[in-house]
Amino acid sequence: MTPAKNLNLRAGLLSVLIFLGLLGIWYIATASSGAGNSTAGMTAEQIEYAKMMGKDPGASAKGSGFPSLAEMGRTVWGHVSNPFYDNGPNDKGIAIQLAHSLGRVALGFGLACLVAIPLGFVIGMSPLLRRAFDPFIQVLKPISPLAWMPLALYTIKDSSISGIFVIFICSVWPMLVNTAFGVASVKREWLNVSATLQVNPLRKAFLVILPAAAPTILTGMRISMGIAWLVIVAAEMLVGGTGIGYFVWNEWNNLSLTNVIFAILVIGVVGMLLDLAFGQLQKVVTYVE
Repeated sequence: MTPAKNLNLRAGLLSVLIFLGLLGIWYIATASSGAGNSTAGMTAEQIEYAKMMGKDPGASAKGSGFPSLAEMGRTVWGHVSNPFYDNGPNDKGIAIQLAHSLGRVALGFGLACLVAIPLGFVIGMSPLLRRAFDPFIQVLKPISPLAWMPLALYTIKDSSISGIFVIFICSVWPMLVNTAFGVASVKREWLNVSATLQVNPLRKAFLVILPAAAPTILTGMRISMGIAWLVIVAAEMLVGGTGIGYFVWNEWNNLSLTNVIFAILVIGVVGMLLDLAFGQLQKVVTYVE
């Protein structure tokens, strides 16, 4: 076994052990919280008042506290076993919610690619434009997506399109900066050779600059995709309708903590898969000497 494979095997085993340890901590914490009766220390009047308010003070604290592993297992199985059901606007399967979120992310991210990569090429090839655009990029880049949402809703007046716009405006900057940096960092020797061979600007851009800058461009796209997936969850919480972000907010309003935790896990797993996909694509375009 090669050292790299051996390291990957050991890292995988360690990850499994950490995961099992976290499950063990979860099991112990929820098991201990369920002990005892919630009526302890309550007077008869307090118990009667709680019943009048629709509560069950005689129930175990376990039923109203943090969900146990068994409860989470039932929730996960319920969603995974029927992910495509549609019982109305506020009751859709997790696959349908994910499809809406991924569709919005794809549109916003695609628009960002169409703007950021060509503009980054132009900025990267011109020191004058780099210095001229840099103040605007540095001012707009750190603005929170939640700050863009009211402006988008006011001007666009469509919640779904507003979410796509917020994804676009927040994911365009890492791509733009990395593309400009990658283009500006192309080795001068390669550009000098293309000038000596009298390569026209279009062929030079596609045959010399693009292959050299591709790893850096993919890095920017990878960062932007992570931001886009982060933004859509926050945006859907505000605009509502459909999507994994709206699902989280709706289940919180329903006081279903198991569904909220399940959605958080789904968001994390999908984000990891998206990042792995861009990581593999980045390896494909990276030249190793």
